[in-house]
Amino acid sequence: MPIVVNLDVMLAKRKVRSNELARAIGITEANVSLLKSGKVRAVRFSTLEIICQYLDCQPGDLLAYVPADEE
Repeated sequence: MPIVVNLDVMLAKRKVRSNELARAIGITEANVSLLKSGKVRAVRFSTLEIICQYLDCQPGDLLAYVPADEE
């Protein structure tokens, strides 16, 4: 998939655990895990917004476009 989710990288940079993020933003740890693995087909802008607020980052820090031939 050409969209890569870098949530795990941002969590590591901010020294935040997945379960801490889940509690803080009100989603399940399972959903955070799915987001980290990139196994989601969609993410709500409201969820992306609250993740960015909590981690003090931009959406571009969490998502990247990598053309299929470069994967």
